[in-house]
Amino acid sequence: MPFRIVRWQVAATVLVAALAGAIGGMAAAVSAALGGLSCTLPNALFALRLALAATRPGGATPVTFFTGELVKVASTVLLLFGSAWWYRELSWLAFVVGAIVALKSYFVVLLIRK
Repeated sequence: MPFRIVRWQVAATVLVAALAGAIGGMAAAVSAALGGLSCTLPNALFALRLALAATRPGGATPVTFFTGELVKVASTVLLLFGSAWWYRELSWLAFVVGAIVALKSYFVVLLIRK
């Protein structure tokens, strides 16, 4: 399931970037993509870490989970600030919408869960 959430986040980021590009141009598309990817990439690494930890004999422990969650949140914040600092033509509205849509896209997975 974690990788399904990551796939939805990537799809939502691509959709928001395309819409932002159609409405606001290339700077808005890049801004929305950066916002979404700043949230999606750490989540993908976290899902990979949990999947690898689950294959070990002891499985994924609460310490593994919370350490991974701490790293995920810290790297998300660093990527958000780094993107805002690096990309000077940032469209803040598109950037924030891209991040919010990527963060909340997991609700779709929960709604259509089988």
